[in-house]
Amino acid sequence: MATPSFETLLYSVEDGIATITLNRPDKMNAFTAQMMLEMIAAFDETDADDAVKAVIVTGSGQRAFCAGADLSSGGQTFDYAARGESAREEAKVGDVYRDGGGRVTLRIFDSLKPVICAVNGAAVGIGVTMQLAMDIRIASTEARFGFVFARRGITPEAASSWFLPRIVGISTALEWSYSGRVFPAAEAHERGLVRSLHAPDELLPAARAIVREIIDNTAPVSVALTRQMMWRMLGAAHPMDAHRADSRAIQYRGRAEDAKEGVSSFLEKRAPNYPNHVSSDLPDIWPNWTQPEFK
Repeated sequence: MATPSFETLLYSVEDGIATITLNRPDKMNAFTAQMMLEMIAAFDETDADDAVKAVIVTGSGQRAFCAGADLSSGGQTFDYAARGESAREEAKVGDVYRDGGGRVTLRIFDSLKPVICAVNGAAVGIGVTMQLAMDIRIASTEARFGFVFARRGITPEAASSWFLPRIVGISTALEWSYSGRVFPAAEAHERGLVRSLHAPDELLPAARAIVREIIDNTAPVSVALTRQMMWRMLGAAHPMDAHRADSRAIQYRGRAEDAKEGVSSFLEKRAPNYPNHVSSDLPDIWPNWTQPEFK
């Protein structure tokens, strides 16, 4: 597949890893409507490309992963009614304008590939809430985080009221969101927001090492299904919902060529070579699953 070109992102694929780099370093990679659309398009690309086995998201430069929304519009930054006509109408559903950050996190939620976030610097506002739909977050020791919404006179966005308490617990989620304070990487690690801390020059190698452990040993279709099962079951009403999905998944996968290869490679003590592809061999284990509509 041809490598897509973006204005606010860098996108590359190497050895099965797609790297999406937020690329507005002169603006500390601040989030814009263009970046929103391009991030959605980038995840469409990673899902469609069987050469991509996993995704790393990071920021350009040394200062920031993403410093939040671009505030160059001043006091009208968060006022949809003040935006251009095309931007307003595209986001409007009935009388409500959809939050752009939420459109990104919902797209990441639906990703068929595992997503690792390598937080290289400041991550505040949408710069931190966009990470919450990613599977594993690691951070530079120089990174800082902040759910600063109340300090800007607005509220948490990007579906973070769903994601954040599930990751760090309700008490920590409320403390960070009430105060809006910016806190260091050590606190993010202590409270469970990030998996591990790394020296700045060791951050991307650490992310790639995590990804290689996945890519080199596992079946992509199994990983895609596992990602769906774990994320979707966070909101399930009863473990029976998981049992239904598990039963369908193991039945489909148990008769697939991947399962034969997984057992054979183990018995023969060799590296696996899984033949099934996410683009063509992903079974539907969700006969009753419907994406909720925006109302």
